[in-house]
Amino acid sequence: MTTNTDQLLIQKTLEGDTRSFGLLVEKYQAYVYTISLRMLKVKEEAEEVAQDTFIKAYASLSGFRGDSKFSSWLYSIAYRKALDRLRKNKRSQTSELFEEITEGDTALVENALDMLESKERRQKIKECIMQLPKTEAVLITLYYFEEQSVKEIAQIVDLSEENIKVKLFRSRKKLFNLLQSYVMPEILNTNGKAV
Repeated sequence: MTTNTDQLLIQKTLEGDTRSFGLLVEKYQAYVYTISLRMLKVKEEAEEVAQDTFIKAYASLSGFRGDSKFSSWLYSIAYRKALDRLRKNKRSQTSELFEEITEGDTALVENALDMLESKERRQKIKECIMQLPKTEAVLITLYYFEEQSVKEIAQIVDLSEENIKVKLFRSRKKLFNLLQSYVMPEILNTNGKAV
């Protein structure tokens, strides 16, 4: 249904109806902004990249072949625009090494997250995602929040599906370690003693 709706809006836009493109922007603006923010970590830059993404999408719309979903094509543009901005700013990515987490550690993190209120839990998860290196933050966002498949993510970021699987696995481990630093005090406060 979404694909058909997107295709109809695309066709109307190509026929000169700019309001149809406005509906596509409304539909995907939050997603494009989130991807940009996960990579750039700066609100103003993410807003600019999101705007640049829609300008590029509008200018390139006639080249959209429909081989993938419109959302995947759009996210790919956003990803590349954010990479361009990072290169322009000459920011360097620092990669942190995290030690292996055990199943017990994972269970502790999950239990502590269950103790947090739903809104607070979502906020803590977002804060931890923002601490991940930009590429990993984007992969986690695309996979879990935008519900893109590994195949779709591979098309968006131009990596192999196997590479995406490996990077998702590593990103999840890093995210669990970051979450652990937030929730261990929660466990101590609840139990009154160290676990």
